[in-house]
Amino acid sequence: MRTREKLREDFSEWYNSILETAEIVDVRYPVKGLYVWGFWGFQIRRFVTDILRELHDSRGHKETLFPLLIPEKEFMKEAEHIKGFEDQVYWVTRGGNDELDVKLVLRPTSETSMYPMFSLWVRSHADLPMKVYQIVSVFRYETKHTRPLIRVREITTFKEAHTVHSSREDAERQVKEAIEIYSEFYRRLGIPCLFLRRPEWDKFPGAEYTIGVDTIFPDGKVLQIGTIHNLGQNFSKTFEIKFETPSGNREYAYQTCYGISERCIASLIGIHGDDRGLLLPPEVAPVQVIIVPIPYKDFGEEEIRRVCSNIKRELSAEGIRAEIDDRDLRPGWKFYYWESRGVPLRIEIGPRDVKEGKVTIFRRDLMKRESVDAENYLKRVRDLLNQEIIENMRKEAEENFISMIRRCSSLEGIKKCVDEDKKVARVNWCGEDTCGLEINECSQGQLLGYSVNEKESGECIVCGVATEKVAYVGRTY
Repeated sequence: MRTREKLREDFSEWYNSILETAEIVDVRYPVKGLYVWGFWGFQIRRFVTDILRELHDSRGHKETLFPLLIPEKEFMKEAEHIKGFEDQVYWVTRGGNDELDVKLVLRPTSETSMYPMFSLWVRSHADLPMKVYQIVSVFRYETKHTRPLIRVREITTFKEAHTVHSSREDAERQVKEAIEIYSEFYRRLGIPCLFLRRPEWDKFPGAEYTIGVDTIFPDGKVLQIGTIHNLGQNFSKTFEIKFETPSGNREYAYQTCYGISERCIASLIGIHGDDRGLLLPPEVAPVQVIIVPIPYKDFGEEEIRRVCSNIKRELSAEGIRAEIDDRDLRPGWKFYYWESRGVPLRIEIGPRDVKEGKVTIFRRDLMKRESVDAENYLKRVRDLLNQEIIENMRKEAEENFISMIRRCSSLEGIKKCVDEDKKVARVNWCGEDTCGLEINECSQGQLLGYSVNEKESGECIVCGVATEKVAYVGRTY
């Protein structure tokens, strides 16, 4: 039976322990806010980024790779953008022993790196829409308390997409497509999330508006796991990104950008994990099935190993990532080792299984065993990996997610919900900054924004005006 008492008692301690024991990352690298991906964690990262690539490629995005260094002149062009990053920039001022003629920035994000090139690439309406993305490292001088995968100085898995359009309407359609991409991405990972239009004071510097993607961790804190920005013509006017219309006129393009970082992997850990350790969706598990032989002194060890080898061969032929753990260790230790790493299925083969023509299957998501006939085990494994496990994980995660949200009808209610109960408050908000700031100041939490997917008739919790906007307030990482 799955339990989550350790997560609820001290999520921070549990999280740090899992990062170490499951070999997700090693935080002992001698620079604050940087870490080394562990072997298990890096494989998870690879399968997660495979999904991101698939979703972007299938919608016409082209993967690219831009330089890490940005010249000061280009970086300083967009004053409003720079204002948002001025305290977080790493500067490169020397090459060897020589002072550089032009200071360089380690990219905190890539607008000022990409857009000078976009101005060269975009010529005609026939070039549009243009949709590119890259998965790279970005650097931000984070001065707050750092936390691996969540708040770091080198974001090592920054997927940023940048698009260029011929009209405001087409850019708006692209924002909707970005929501669809991220919705499907997190659906496949089994992570429930909210799409919230950020308050004006919390939008991305240089954007017309920002939509944040948020999930809720077991400690009641909200983690932003993605952002979507409609940039309008703000950057195209700065970087002279123009196109020729069908009538021969030259007009400034409209742009969007949207990003996800390794926080998506932090959310995999926090949302699905339990007291035993990780629980991974089959699609991103480095090992989907671990096969454990359980020999017995009165039964042929070679026969058990032969059955295990046959099973691995059959699973591999189906494209299933399977391994045999034949180390000279006690079975119970092996069980714990692979459970802590979140392997979705375990197959145990002992003397009774061989004699009776059975296969024992252990489900990590339910912490339960079942016995199936050997001739039927392959179909059962496929059904579990392709559908049943992830559906159960989604259901449980959604139930936990909903349990962390409270409907509030007063500012006092928000304060109790967020400060005392450690939950996320759900309220009606008119959308005006004056009311939003009052909501923001009523507790230790912050106004995250209003939902782009939900509407509910009610009165603004501050001014009482009729509104359908549904907003959320919570503590954040």
